[in-house]
Amino acid sequence: MVRDIPELRRIAKELRLDVLEMTTKAASGHPSSCFSAVEIMVALYFGGILSYNPRDPFWEGRDRFILSKGHAAPLLYAVL
Repeated sequence: MVRDIPELRRIAKELRLDVLEMTTKAASGHPSSCFSAVEIMVALYFGGILSYNPRDPFWEGRDRFILSKGHAAPLLYAVL
């Protein structure tokens, strides 16, 4: 589902808050690494770029995403 810009901005803000909460509660992590990737992840997962179905994670036609920036893992957790 492709969303409009204000909705994508709202999602990005929510993800930043989720990441900040996760890393603060864990007293560990790199929130700045996550924050620098938020817009990319929002575009991929919520902007209609990445083809995936969260209800069917083994769908053969899904796109694959490999996060090589390990310090941004909390962001991926928040997205999923």
